[in-house]
Amino acid sequence: MKPNIILMNFTHVYEEENFIKNRRFRWIDCTDLNGVDCYCDVDARRRLEEKIASFSPEGIHFIDSGNYHYLSKLWTDKIREPFSLVVFDHHPDMQPTLFEDMLSCGSWVKDVLETNSFLHKVFIVGAAEPLVEAMTTGYGDKVKCYSETDLSHEEGWNRFSEEHVDCPVYISVDKDVLNGASAATNWDQGSLTLDELESLLGIILKKEAVVGVDICGECSCSLNFFEEKRELAINGKANSELLALFLKSAESHGCHKHVTFMSRK
Repeated sequence: MKPNIILMNFTHVYEEENFIKNRRFRWIDCTDLNGVDCYCDVDARRRLEEKIASFSPEGIHFIDSGNYHYLSKLWTDKIREPFSLVVFDHHPDMQPTLFEDMLSCGSWVKDVLETNSFLHKVFIVGAAEPLVEAMTTGYGDKVKCYSETDLSHEEGWNRFSEEHVDCPVYISVDKDVLNGASAATNWDQGSLTLDELESLLGIILKKEAVVGVDICGECSCSLNFFEEKRELAINGKANSELLALFLKSAESHGCHKHVTFMSRK
């Protein structure tokens, strides 16, 4: 039995990508929301929580550009068992919160650390070395980082492969961890290839029980028609391969999980 696929529709960006073809979706309309770009205000957060209230955190959630990566906090808030969070991102997303009553795409990991009592550990994978060095300290062994510099050496891959996680994991992927040949995003990007990202994900999927997954990193529409088509094609290919990887893993483990798509520019 195939997992369900649900599309939360904000701006229809995924409709332009070929990876959605030949799939059946349940649509959830989110085109009426304001106060959600990079920062999510109190009213927008309440309405988003209402829209996802009937869904479990299990499955795959596509959440458009990195501007909306804070949605990962809303999905992980629904987990009611000890879990670890594995974040693939060129940015650690652990900046100090500028507005206490708002979620932010740049501080959501820090928010999860400070508010989710079920969270056991956070693993940040592929972030830029200077950003890792500038991260907020004080979390001890609760936060572990594998920077893109670490992953450029075999030793870093070996340490990642040997990592022991003693509870289920939630995986969050921002495609800005990838190089420009593998994804086109709104933010500066890292150096991983799509094959390297899939290899790292494969290590987790083989070893760990996965609660759920989300993927962001879409790109805003370009004024250049041909550039926009290139960006849609490259992101569609990345989304297609990541979706296939996660679905194959879910099916091989006999998991009938919801697959949720969220879209917003």
